Amino acid sequence: MAYPLYVALIWHHHQPWYKSPEAIADPTGQYRMPWVRLHGVKDYLDLVLILEDYPQLHQTINLVPSLILQLEEYGQGKAIDPHMTLTLTPEQKLTGQQKETIIDNFFHANHRTVIDPYPRYRQLYEQKQEKGRKWCLENWSSQDYGDLLAWHNLAWIDPLFRERDRQIQTWFDKGKGFTLSDRQAILKKHQEIIRQILPQHRKMQDTGQLELITSPYTHPILPLLADSHAGRVAIPEMALPDRRFQWSQDIPRHLRKGRKVYSDQFGREPRGLWPSEQSVSPAILPHIAQAKFKWICSDEAVLGSSLKHFFHRDETGNLYQPEILYRPYRLQTLYGDLAIVFRDHRLSDLVGFTYGGMDSRYAVSDFMGHLDAIARSLIEQQGTHETTLNHPWLVTIALDGENCWEHYPEDGLPFLRELYKRLSEDQDIQLVTVSEFLQQFPPTEIIPTESLHSGSWIDGSFSSWIGDPVKNKAWDLLNAARQTLAKHPEATEENNPEVWEALLAAEGSDWFWWFGEGHSSNEDALFDQLFREHLRSVYHALNESIPRELYQPLEDHAHVGDRPPEGFIQPVIDGYGDEQDWEKAGRIEIGGARGTMHKASLVQRLLYGSNHLNFYLRFDFKKGVKPGKELANELHLFWYYPNIPVYTSPVPLANVPQQTPVNYLFHHHLGINLMTESCWMQEANANHSWHSKSSRINIAFSQCLEVSIPWADLHKKPGSSLHLIAILADHGKFRDYLPENNLIMLQIP
Repeated sequence: MAYPLYVALIWHHHQPWYKSPEAIADPTGQYRMPWVRLHGVKDYLDLVLILEDYPQLHQTINLVPSLILQLEEYGQGKAIDPHMTLTLTPEQKLTGQQKETIIDNFFHANHRTVIDPYPRYRQLYEQKQEKGRKWCLENWSSQDYGDLLAWHNLAWIDPLFRERDRQIQTWFDKGKGFTLSDRQAILKKHQEIIRQILPQHRKMQDTGQLELITSPYTHPILPLLADSHAGRVAIPEMALPDRRFQWSQDIPRHLRKGRKVYSDQFGREPRGLWPSEQSVSPAILPHIAQAKFKWICSDEAVLGSSLKHFFHRDETGNLYQPEILYRPYRLQTLYGDLAIVFRDHRLSDLVGFTYGGMDSRYAVSDFMGHLDAIARSLIEQQGTHETTLNHPWLVTIALDGENCWEHYPEDGLPFLRELYKRLSEDQDIQLVTVSEFLQQFPPTEIIPTESLHSGSWIDGSFSSWIGDPVKNKAWDLLNAARQTLAKHPEATEENNPEVWEALLAAEGSDWFWWFGEGHSSNEDALFDQLFREHLRSVYHALNESIPRELYQPLEDHAHVGDRPPEGFIQPVIDGYGDEQDWEKAGRIEIGGARGTMHKASLVQRLLYGSNHLNFYLRFDFKKGVKPGKELANELHLFWYYPNIPVYTSPVPLANVPQQTPVNYLFHHHLGINLMTESCWMQEANANHSWHSKSSRINIAFSQCLEVSIPWADLHKKPGSSLHLIAILADHGKFRDYLPENNLIMLQIP
């Protein structure tokens, strides 16, 4: 029998508890942050409305319970956040502090896709970027603030609604001169859009086009609730909190409340569970099965560690043994079996982090090409002369369905329409919900429960939520609050719901994500504050004294230093170093380091990062320096690949000192003439020689030097590591190198 290639596309919609337990009576807004509302008008409704035009395409969507409850309150007009309060304030009555808050916070969006398309919004943004907050405070008129307040709320409205709602398009056509009544109407339109989100999802669930699934109540990392020592499964040397967190009895609460929010809203019981951050461990499986969930999902890294199998990919990113990943597995527990599917990490990341920077038609062609390659590879594995699939395989693609669209033109509308059009026309690919596939093709392969790896979709570990000193401190504070609650058996969920709501909110994953190293945002301090507010509410509800440390931030949020990359980047290479483009890049502070580079301080910092297409470097030089004068006229990049057998050669420059790491042997060399902005690429050959090779490297040097290097030019497999060093030279003569006594380390995605 011939089968199509089955594809399960799972979108994950999630926002943490922004509602403060300490701000219920606060007239400026009990919601500390506006992201449920802004994503509500940009990302949730349009995604399913676009899909509705292609009824043969079925998908799975996860709506986290904490998001559902907040959407309900916004839709009912019960929620207010500080951005709403400012928007509804007459611009003539804004205080100086309010104006500062507006200038600092009302441009928080990807400026290339959300701000730049609208001339008035772009004008205000450029004034702030080029002239600074002080200039804006001194020169902006009341109308400038009125227009900024309007555009901050307008630009988040998805383009699809401009097509369908003439009133919305009228505001975009107006462009400037917005009044308070305009802003009131815009926020009323926000409420109108948000009110449609949940009913539309239920409608499409009932027609069978959507499968809706849920998550634990406030999106906690269940394996860490069961035992914080689970962090050492993937990273044995991980530093853990001082107090071991072991409160597995909270897991059934999160699962039970998650199911109830779902069933109350959608009129049926959920079959699937999205474990928060796709985090799994053997300890949580009985709880999930006992809660009557039928299937869960996780990441290919978790599958690989569970099976002791390393997934090898070719240069285009396609798996060598696809049959291991593209199938469901069975987990056996005392309370029944669970099915588990594992996402294709690379394909999911391409949609989430890479395709937004590409032309939509080219991006969709690349995506379809990967699916075609998967089908061809599976057919080859059959070992027959058949030209079609003789087994039902399932490719799972699962990713964040909110944040990625901010990096796409028109919020992803052209991409999604082209993708759904191509998928609907392809007879060899069938989009299914996970339950549809499992009901027709139950899993036959078993993963022994004790063999299931403890990890998440981030590197197969829990390091994004535990192990850092600040994250560990937060776990200790949470543990202390949980132990205090345990001393009050009279405080049940029935007679003291406030204490349990506060505890479960504090157990959510998001606070730990933003603490310490690894991830940062413009609102780290607010996440810190809100976490401590939830913990203070635990003590308050128990009439216990509140620990002093809960009134102090967990860390200094103003500190900026060296850090590894925090996510994929896709900067525009123009030599101007747009800070938003490089927000998630790794950073090495050079000017503040010790040694020769500190003496000269000509290079202030080095930023680096990648996506699935390219890796990027940015060199920030001391303001005013010129190549060929104070600054060397050449920059040379050299890199090698540990544990990969390739030809290597020494640095082809004069006067290179015999010291590490400049006396290493390297495989690739990129030379850049800073005066002419020209470059040349070389690859090591036999007998320690170099030969030229073509490349599509892009460089630009103006306010800084930006470099884009395609992974494809290196001809190395995904997952390979590379080590990089930069050398400054004058006409081929070594001058200095950076970073000092170190190498930049990257991994090909």
